[in-house]
Amino acid sequence: MFLEPAIVTKRIVIKGFFIFSVLVLSACGSVSLVPSSADKAPSKQVDVSKIPDAVPKHEPRSRYGNPESYVVFGKRYHVMESSKGFVEKGIASWYGTKFHGRRTSSGETYDMYAMTAAHKNLPLPTYVKVTNLKNGKFIIVKVNDRGPFHENRVIDLSYTAAIKLDIVSKGTGLVEIQALEPGQELASVSSSKAPVESVATLDDGDGFYIQVGSFSNLSNAENLKHKLGSFGQQRVNVTQAFVSGNTLYRVRIGPLTDVDEADSIVSNLANFGVHEHRIVIN
Repeated sequence: MFLEPAIVTKRIVIKGFFIFSVLVLSACGSVSLVPSSADKAPSKQVDVSKIPDAVPKHEPRSRYGNPESYVVFGKRYHVMESSKGFVEKGIASWYGTKFHGRRTSSGETYDMYAMTAAHKNLPLPTYVKVTNLKNGKFIIVKVNDRGPFHENRVIDLSYTAAIKLDIVSKGTGLVEIQALEPGQELASVSSSKAPVESVATLDDGDGFYIQVGSFSNLSNAENLKHKLGSFGQQRVNVTQAFVSGNTLYRVRIGPLTDVDEADSIVSNLANFGVHEHRIVIN
């Protein structure tokens, strides 16, 4: 069985891990044992037009924010050695007042009015462009924190960043994340204009998929599809893809249009022996 993308680590670094674990457990809203409803937007109005996007620059890697791997709630996560060429699509969330002023995993103070974000695997810091696939709006943020540790989210945005992307009211949004290098696109990228790089936006009827496996053997893919039949025979499908000269058979659930429904499906995958998944947005 092949799960994409895979992050491989050769060894586990113990030095500094305890400190990092404390930071990560105290920083991001998605990690807290307190229900997410305890987090909220600030009471005062914010004019986000006066808050500029983050500007990518060369910075040293965070001393405590980049162990080779770390564990949160019993699950191990691996930190990437480099963000170069990184692109990811999935569901974004945001965090606000509950963690405003607290220390992030990088050691910086979380400011919900700054253009920052949390990611489970990217090196700290990394600058990324985040595009809302529903409306084409995009922003540039500095990833300086770990999270979200919700099973079905790829990035946690600061309150201001989420307002700029128009995802605060719904709480989540379908996005594309692209890592940036210092100087890349800075002469032409602006959150008030269309993206320089073409990113196809989704219509209201467009859906997304939960990919639960990728196999080199078709029979293995069909077996998993059969096992997941209770989600709906018409919803679980096998698609064929060619990757680096190899044929892969991907098992996907969808199309889905509702994030809450997707969360419900993901929460039940472990009951079928499926412990890894990713969101696929065509």
